[in-house]
Amino acid sequence: MSYTQLNELLVSNPQYLESLYDQYATNPNELSANWRDFFAYLDHRPMGGGPSVLTAPVVSTSSENENISLKEFQVLQLIYSYRSRGHYITKTNPIRPRKDRNPVLSLEEHGLSANDLDVEFRAGEFLNLGRTTLRAIIERLKKIYCQNIGLECMHMHRVEMRRWLRDKFENREINYSVEKKKRILLKLNEASIFENFLHTKFVGQKRFSLEGGENAIPALDAIIGMAAEFGTKEVVLGMTHRGRLNVLANVMGKTYEYIFKEFEGNIETTFGMGHGDVKYHLGYTSNYRTANGKEVTLRLLPNPSHLEAVGPVVLGFARGLGDLRYERKRSLVLPLLIHGDASLAGQGVVYESIQMARLLGCHVGGTIHFIINNQIGFTTDFDEARSSHYCTGIAKVIDVPVIHVNGDDAESVIYAVELATEFRQKFGEDIFIDMLCYRKHGHNEGDEPKYTQPELYDLIKSHPDPRSIYIKKLQEEGGTIDASIMTTMEKSYKELLNSRLNLMEENQIKYEPSKYDPDWEIFSRGDRIDFESRELAKTAISKEQFKFLSEHISTLPQGLTAIPKAQKIFEQRQEFLKGGKCDWAMGELLAYASLASEGANIRLSGQDSVRGTFSHRHASVYDVKNKNFYSLLDSFKGKKGFVNIYNSLLSEYAVLGYEYGYSLVDPQSLAIWEAQFGDFTNGAQIIIDQFISSAETKWKRGSAIVLLLPHGYEGQGPEHSSGRPERFLQLCAENNMIVANCTTPANLFHILRRQLHWRFRKPLVLFTPKSLLRLPACVSSIDDFVNGSFAHVIDHQMPPSQKISEIKKLVLCSGRVYYDLVPQVEKDTAIVRIEQLHPFPRNQVSKILERYRDVKRVMWVQEEPRNMGAYTYLVTHEESADLLSAVNMEYVGRATAASPATGYYRAHVSELEAIFKQVRDV
Repeated sequence: MSYTQLNELLVSNPQYLESLYDQYATNPNELSANWRDFFAYLDHRPMGGGPSVLTAPVVSTSSENENISLKEFQVLQLIYSYRSRGHYITKTNPIRPRKDRNPVLSLEEHGLSANDLDVEFRAGEFLNLGRTTLRAIIERLKKIYCQNIGLECMHMHRVEMRRWLRDKFENREINYSVEKKKRILLKLNEASIFENFLHTKFVGQKRFSLEGGENAIPALDAIIGMAAEFGTKEVVLGMTHRGRLNVLANVMGKTYEYIFKEFEGNIETTFGMGHGDVKYHLGYTSNYRTANGKEVTLRLLPNPSHLEAVGPVVLGFARGLGDLRYERKRSLVLPLLIHGDASLAGQGVVYESIQMARLLGCHVGGTIHFIINNQIGFTTDFDEARSSHYCTGIAKVIDVPVIHVNGDDAESVIYAVELATEFRQKFGEDIFIDMLCYRKHGHNEGDEPKYTQPELYDLIKSHPDPRSIYIKKLQEEGGTIDASIMTTMEKSYKELLNSRLNLMEENQIKYEPSKYDPDWEIFSRGDRIDFESRELAKTAISKEQFKFLSEHISTLPQGLTAIPKAQKIFEQRQEFLKGGKCDWAMGELLAYASLASEGANIRLSGQDSVRGTFSHRHASVYDVKNKNFYSLLDSFKGKKGFVNIYNSLLSEYAVLGYEYGYSLVDPQSLAIWEAQFGDFTNGAQIIIDQFISSAETKWKRGSAIVLLLPHGYEGQGPEHSSGRPERFLQLCAENNMIVANCTTPANLFHILRRQLHWRFRKPLVLFTPKSLLRLPACVSSIDDFVNGSFAHVIDHQMPPSQKISEIKKLVLCSGRVYYDLVPQVEKDTAIVRIEQLHPFPRNQVSKILERYRDVKRVMWVQEEPRNMGAYTYLVTHEESADLLSAVNMEYVGRATAASPATGYYRAHVSELEAIFKQVRDV
């Protein structure tokens, strides 16, 4: 094919040629070698020009017409360069010049020169200009790609998404109606005056002002409005402290007087309310009426100071809403995350969360990421905060677009967010809006930013605010909005704020803390008696139900061919049933199946959780013949709820945050996270500290989330022995969560079911076994499931012939060490298991101590080092310390250590023998 033929193709079918270039950009191997070589030549021509005529793969001559044809394609390459890299020279930074990113957009870098500017090229067809001059083509490209909005989408592999965005962007007209401009001005007015009001009325108080980024408020209003037009019913928001008060007041609709009262800080705290949190961490739920009159439920989730921690929580909450309330119609629930530029680039949880975007167990139909990019992180300038060109570099990990926009240009911001919202609703994918703005004050209002950025803050000091800029624009338009309307807006809003402040100061309002979601209002916080009473949580099931469900989870369907090892596991389950017993995996699966038969929905995720790290669960079995998975709990007679078990990505922080968010949606559903090994919770400590253990007292947020943490000292070294029970027990207070270390399948069954049968909801931290999964002694009888209940404490089982007076030693312990001790102690020793450590079962332990009041020794035996495990908690906690001190309880276990366990198996055995010896010694 000659250049003349290519030129004819350019004239007759430019869309076809463009589609070939699109294909080359994403899937070059699908093109013929000639086309591939041709486009490769265009993309890799040496800087400064290169040859004017190709020698391959196209046959060429030295005629003038052939050279002109080649230039057509050089212009085409220039168009694609602007589409790919034009965002590097946009006017998106409102406060200082853009950093030179070497965008490679000059004429010379494309084999063109100034002599070509007035030559007409058919390549103008690609911009809907027809045949036109190179000068006109460049003017058009700069108008599209190099103004106050920049688009990054050419990295995306899905051609249909890229084309849709490009067509929308290249054919855009920002020409809003008067009513829409009034709406923008109204929200911008509220954002700006609210900040100024707080600044003058509450001098010196921290509020983490939005000043410099006020266009975030009309932007959020526009996102919600556009989403509602596409049928969205709920928007779940997550953000950090910057601008949060403004969002609460002017987006969420939290009343101004309540916000003012929180500034006063004289709110009484009671046990019923909890200890509360600072005003810029609080969440809120409201019904929002859009500009077009549609109602949307808004949920701003509470957030700690740990930046980006709320991100996966929002995603899990949105997934839960979609699963549990909207029949998995993802477009009806929109997750909206508001980021800061420094935290988006710097916090690892963002990457973990982004990687969930398309996973079966995690996808939410796309998240809108709105970045309030004030170009500084506390005192750190952007070029110290990241290596990537943009804070949004993470978007390229999952091939989603980024829209960069000048935060001073209100209408461009609105266009950007509405385009993003339409994209999300159409394609169900994430999208990022990078709104470049600035921060008027320091990190907080008492901080001095000129210590570290004096030049930047000299620029900011003289820079007009976004509201003033927009008002000036409207005035220059010549009467689009009457000046009196602008004045009235400002005056009426200031009067509203002053009247609400007066109400607060005159004590005419009573502060009402944020309420539970209506679905949660029927649940109490849980009284002390609730935690020990078996009557308040009846968890046994009928014999008929046990028989049906146990047979179902122990039998593979006819025709399914499993691998021999998997087949053997199910045969072993059937043998257990014949003997009237259940092992650990059966007890767990029975809990899920029985809850689902009662209408509860169960979700379990974790690394390798479908099979189980230790090959015990086998919730799904692979059929080697038809190459499909059969799920045990997908369907069975009488099933009313679902049981979904997913293998998660290799993440702890984001995955636990996600499951916690899921657990907040419906108190009648159970969300479970399983760590591969218990100590992997290290990676999720922020979620445990800031959400799971404290959310109820800080934010009145209940949760029944379950953490399954494999724990046990079996000579596997320091990394895979301890689930760090001491850390969880240190967090325990005010009955905030349950910490347990069960030793029987039946107790596991009852404690899991109890999560949804109590009249309140609490997180459950459950240390689970490893070797006990296959220990013949670790089984439960059928009677334990149909007549039993959760046993907080399991007493020593004496032979019928033995008298209580023969017991000389009392061993208290928790967890798998019990099975180590049983064959090692003499008949004069009673071993009592404390299955629930917190809330401490004081009454039941008191009865045990009374029963064995004549023993000579009372010992606490644990496998963990002295400074770990439950020992420190037991001897210091208010519910247990006096009780155990009164009987002179001794410590028996490993010595204090810096590492949880030895890495040498012989040393492990030696340490264990020393524990046995200490127990046996008189």
